[in-house]
Amino acid sequence: MRFVMVTGMSGGGKSTAMRLLEDMGYYCVDNLPIQLIDKFVELLSTPNTEITKVAIGVDVRTDQPFARVEKTLSCLRQNGMVFEVLFMDASDAVLVKLYKESRRMHPLCSAENPRIEDGIEKERKILQQVKKDADYVIDTSKLLTRELKEELDRIFVKNEEYSSLMINILSFGFKHGIPADADLVFDVRFLPNPFYIDELKYLTGNDRGVQDYVMSFPEAGIFLDKLTDLLRFLIPNYIKEGKYQLVVAIGCTGGKHRSVTLANELYRKLRNREAKYGVSLSHRDI
Repeated sequence: MRFVMVTGMSGGGKSTAMRLLEDMGYYCVDNLPIQLIDKFVELLSTPNTEITKVAIGVDVRTDQPFARVEKTLSCLRQNGMVFEVLFMDASDAVLVKLYKESRRMHPLCSAENPRIEDGIEKERKILQQVKKDADYVIDTSKLLTRELKEELDRIFVKNEEYSSLMINILSFGFKHGIPADADLVFDVRFLPNPFYIDELKYLTGNDRGVQDYVMSFPEAGIFLDKLTDLLRFLIPNYIKEGKYQLVVAIGCTGGKHRSVTLANELYRKLRNREAKYGVSLSHRDI
C-alpha cells in the first residue's frame, strides 16, 4: 500500500491536492482526528484489503496541537509503517491575499489577535520541522491547478524521481518594474524589438510571427543556449541546498514580445529534459 500524508500551510493547496489525488485513485481522508490516524492505518494494513493507495490530510488546528501529529507520525515510522509526506506551501503574500479575498479567518487567528500575518508566522514555526523532513514540498504560489496536477501525477502515479524544486519561468516588462520575487533576472533588450514592426506590434511572443522574428537573430539562439547551460549548472546545486522555488525572470521593455518568446523557448528546453524538478511558465505583462 502506498500511504501519503498531505499537510502544509493553510491555504497552500492541501485540499486541492487531496482532490487531485482522489482523482488519481487514492483513497483520501481529510481532517482525520489525530487519535484515529494510527487506528485508521491499522485497519488499512489488514491482509486482503482492496485499498492500495491512501492519502490522509492533516493540518494545523486550534483544537489539536500539531505536536501530537508529529508524535503520531514518528510512532508509525518506529512501528515499521512506510509513508511519504507531501507538504503544500505558498508565499506569505499569496496566503494573505487568499484570506483577505475569501474573508475567512486564519485557523490560528483569534478575535483577540485577528491579524492574518501573525497567524501565518505562527503556523510556519509550528510546521517548520515537518516541512524540513517532508519527502516532497510543492510551492503553489505560481502554480495553476493543471500544473499542480502534472506534478502530483509525476510523483504519485508515474513514480518518477523528483526533487521539491519548482522553477517558475516568468516574462516581464522592465517599464512595469522588476518582479519582486525574482531570483535570477535576465535582460533581453539587446535583441531587436518587434514592437516597431507594424504587423507584429499588436501581437505577443505567444504568436508564431513574433517568435519567428525574435528567434531569427543568431544572438537569440546563443543567449538561449548559454542561459540553459547556466541553469543546468545551477539547478542541481539549488536542489542540494534545499531550495524549494526558483523564479527565473526574463525581461524586455514592455514584456510582450522578446521576453515572452525567450521564456517560452526556455520553458520548452527545460521541460524536454527528463528533469527531477517541476517547471511552470507565466507571463506577467500580457
